[in-house]
Amino acid sequence: MRPRRTAAALATLGLGAVLLWWASGDSPQAAAAPAAVAAPEPAPPGSHAATPASGAPVADRSAARELWKQRLDRARRALDSYRHATRYPHDSRPLAEHPDQVHPNEPVATERPLREPGGPAIEGLTLRTTQERVYSQGDESVLFTVAAVDGEGRTLPLQVPRAMAHEGATGARPSRVAPVTVQFTDDGRGGDTVAGDNVLSFRLQPARDGFAELDGVIRVELALQSGEHPGYAFFDVIHSPGSPATWGAGVREAVEAGSLSLYLPAQVMQPGRYVVTGRVDDADGRPLALLNFNEELGVGPTEFKLQVFGKLLRDMQPTFPLVLRDVDAFLLKPDTFPDRALMPRRIGTVHRTKPYPLAAFSAAEWSSEERSRYLAEYGKDVQEAEDHLKELGSGP
Repeated sequence: MRPRRTAAALATLGLGAVLLWWASGDSPQAAAAPAAVAAPEPAPPGSHAATPASGAPVADRSAARELWKQRLDRARRALDSYRHATRYPHDSRPLAEHPDQVHPNEPVATERPLREPGGPAIEGLTLRTTQERVYSQGDESVLFTVAAVDGEGRTLPLQVPRAMAHEGATGARPSRVAPVTVQFTDDGRGGDTVAGDNVLSFRLQPARDGFAELDGVIRVELALQSGEHPGYAFFDVIHSPGSPATWGAGVREAVEAGSLSLYLPAQVMQPGRYVVTGRVDDADGRPLALLNFNEELGVGPTEFKLQVFGKLLRDMQPTFPLVLRDVDAFLLKPDTFPDRALMPRRIGTVHRTKPYPLAAFSAAEWSSEERSRYLAEYGKDVQEAEDHLKELGSGP
């Protein structure tokens, strides 16, 4: 009988506790609540259900305000960063954003340990090479150099016992061009700059050296010897035998919609998407803008439009006249390799503009449907955070 009396006693005590609570007006949840309550994470944007109301505990409101202040700061930074990054159009950007494009015709220089294929690197010996360009078109040539240097950077004697140019990797398709033996020399001729400086050179001209019709990769392979140490090197050139379009004479310029437009005439023989890139410096030689054209074209006479955006000019404040230089262009060939048919590159100065006052150009930011839509979405994030902070009040 003792267990029954104990259960009855506990039930009586529980009923008494409930009656006491009812009489006092306090809830069991309030009585059991800890002294310090962790503030909840504010609700996702667009939902006010998880936001403490103005009547919520002060600690909750204070923590929520701090979190929404952080969200507001992030939202404002995102909005400002996007607005700043897109103030100029994608086809007229500061050249400083693309340092690898400032001088596109400089040789490609590499350094790697001297070794044979699959063999160990020879300690203290480095192979230094240069390649004038990766892409060649028509009658263009490509100069290669190779040198061996020690740990202190001194150029060492180097021989090239064998060198061969042949069609590059073709997979299952057999090569269509016979390999050609080539000579790397150090006699100050044929592209070699200084005789006897231990820097060996060879100039490949595909149209002359048996690759006039090859549309693909030409690989130049070298067997090397520096003292008692053998080595190996290779260069790849992507060659376009013909041109899908030809350049016309002159450049037409015009101030249009607050920007400076440069029109390069051409005659298109193969239709498709043409990609044209040009660089602009100011009169002091300061790199200014990287300009791009990217459009589908049909056969016939046309003009490639390269535009220097007005706000970019107003912000950069260049010295006029401007210089358009180093223009390259190609017909894009999707889903194939090579993926482009090159037009002859235009190296150096292509056009020098007339002088213009900066006031002739617009200071307005670039606008487009996509940019407006993104700015609106980022703006909504800012407005939502501001609304939450307003609802939470200014603090105790």
